[in-house]
Amino acid sequence: MRFVAAYLMATIGGNASPTKDDVRAILGAVGADIDEDKLGYLFDQVAGKDLAEILAAGSEMLAFGAAPAAAAATAGGAAAAGEKEEEEEKVEEKEKEGEDDIVFSLFDDE
Repeated sequence: MRFVAAYLMATIGGNASPTKDDVRAILGAVGADIDEDKLGYLFDQVAGKDLAEILAAGSEMLAFGAAPAAAAATAGGAAAAGEKEEEEEKVEEKEKEGEDDIVFSLFDDE
């Protein structure tokens, strides 16, 4: 991931086609280790492709994987909300039961 991030940083910085040396310089500036095999793999994958094309393909992959995760999170949130409502109802019932047990009140006129 750090290689992809460094590649993107180089392009955002104005370099339309970063080289391996550009990525090495960015990673070296932060003291990151450089695995030449992974760096070579990245450049094999992006060779001859436009950055917009790469980002569009990546967005499609993220959208495909994100939909089930979002649905699961929504379902989990709904279940938690339902449990919270049940707990609140139980507390309200206990409070109502407790009101009948009051022998006196500080605000009674008697």
